[in-house]
Amino acid sequence: MALYLLSGFAKDSEADACPFHIWFGAGGQRVFGNDAMSGILQERLPVAPWMTDHSWRLPGTGPIAPAEWLVRDEAFAAQMALRDRLIAERPEAVHALDERARPAAEELLAVVLSHLEGVPGFAREGAVMRRPDGVAVPLGGEPLIAAGRLAQEDFCLHLKLGDEAEHRLLGAILCFPSNWTLARKFGHTLSRIHVPVPQYDDGVAKRVQRLFDGIRPERPMARANLLIYGEDRLHNPRSEFDRHRPEGPARFVRVERQTFLRLPATRAVVFGIHTYMVRPEALTGDQRAGLEAVRPGLLPLGDAA
Repeated sequence: MALYLLSGFAKDSEADACPFHIWFGAGGQRVFGNDAMSGILQERLPVAPWMTDHSWRLPGTGPIAPAEWLVRDEAFAAQMALRDRLIAERPEAVHALDERARPAAEELLAVVLSHLEGVPGFAREGAVMRRPDGVAVPLGGEPLIAAGRLAQEDFCLHLKLGDEAEHRLLGAILCFPSNWTLARKFGHTLSRIHVPVPQYDDGVAKRVQRLFDGIRPERPMARANLLIYGEDRLHNPRSEFDRHRPEGPARFVRVERQTFLRLPATRAVVFGIHTYMVRPEALTGDQRAGLEAVRPGLLPLGDAA
């Protein structure tokens, strides 16, 4: 897809003046821009956590096959282009690595490369890996950046230090945060990270820590959440205690497919996030009915699939 760029400067909540870019397709349609990071949507929602009682309750995890750890969908090219741009323009906002976690980051990249070996569209060419969209990703430099440019998933590395009882967030490539910032969470324990989440009480905290302690390398786990948006912003950093909620019916439904993988050598736990963003009309009839049952009035009327 041919892309054309319009650039300038604009005010931003995180800086007085930040680069402003809008990308247009060959036909003139806006593909994305950092005013709203918009225009990147999936055509369907393959993960709907509200459809079963187990996945709707915290923590709502279940086992997945190792081959299902990473997924690629129809938004791959557009999401990866946005990830590339965020990594290039805002590296300090989307990437962080404690040197104590560097071995785990290097192991994660090796696991990602092993997972992609033989996957149609990916091709190893010496010191680079070529993606299905044709982009060649260098494999040298920061391992988390390389991993984050190969997969649609964001990756957060959690490790235990010494005799601590909880895992800490010590490495991340986080291009698509939803209402949080990497800077505010980095270096903290699981319980501290989830302080703004009302449902994350002591009982849930203990269950999540047991989950992190018990994950086996050959048995990754997954869960999903539900987020309602008034705009289709993928890169959405926000202060952790700013609990803004859109008014009125949902304009966009955002679901994060969250995975948990144990790295066998470093024993780090990789928290992966694959982000889906769809319009309400992309939901199936069953998905709409299920969402109406758990969140009445959330969806606009008259948009049945």
